[in-house]
Amino acid sequence: MVSLQETHEDFLKYLKDKDRANATIIAYAKDVNQLINFVTAAGKVSPEEIDEENLADFIKKLEEEHYTPKSISRKINAIRTYFKSLKENKIITEDPSTTLTHPKIELTPPRILSKMEYRALRDACRQGVRISAVVELLLQTGIRIGELRRLKLSDVEFGEGGTPGKIRVESWGKNPERTIPLNKPAQEALKAYIEIRPKTKEETVFVTKTGRPFLIRNIRTTINRYFKTAGIEKAKVNDLRHTFVATHLSRGVSLTTVSRLAGHRRLTTTEKYLQHITRPKEESVSLTEL
Repeated sequence: MVSLQETHEDFLKYLKDKDRANATIIAYAKDVNQLINFVTAAGKVSPEEIDEENLADFIKKLEEEHYTPKSISRKINAIRTYFKSLKENKIITEDPSTTLTHPKIELTPPRILSKMEYRALRDACRQGVRISAVVELLLQTGIRIGELRRLKLSDVEFGEGGTPGKIRVESWGKNPERTIPLNKPAQEALKAYIEIRPKTKEETVFVTKTGRPFLIRNIRTTINRYFKTAGIEKAKVNDLRHTFVATHLSRGVSLTTVSRLAGHRRLTTTEKYLQHITRPKEESVSLTEL
């Protein structure tokens, strides 16, 4: 009889073999571990002993603990994938997760900074060379915070004679490599930071005063502090990416171009922004004009 803990370890290998994104592997591992702890407390020691009622009780407990419908939906996906792996590996013959249903999720529109908020944030950051470069890159290129964290000096190419530069975003998980132009504000801010960047063997662009990588949690904390300084309420770091996508679409950049620059794997992801913006009739805006 295979123990639940053994199946958890096998599940991680299963996800890696399926080439799932690192973020998905981490999240699903935690979700399934939470389920295992729950059923273990109920006296279950192997996956064959878990039935539909156990899973229903687990979802009910999540609801009672006020998990959001989105979080519960992800956990259901993790549980279904877990039992799928068990069945494929012939550890179980019946899959109890097939009866699970996703809760209804009310999709909220993306938070897009207004022109006033956009300017206020940039003004608030102006005295900090590093944070100014961070914010300009997030606003002007739409890269994810994790991509900004991993950006290396060798990924940056500055333009000369007024021409735009570009950055290379490495492939990560299922996200393919892509190149994004650097417009004048982003290029100037990044140049200014690199000139005063602490000398270090570290290759990542953004580092601390001691030359160590500027970690995601610290980037997020710093930007949140500047949101507060700028008087911008209910905003998150990812809203800078939302603003990039919406701004380019509203100014007439083609849907396929914006989707490619943002690194969306599906065009439908980019299309969702269209219902929240007004596009011009003529789609002829150059990226260097934005």
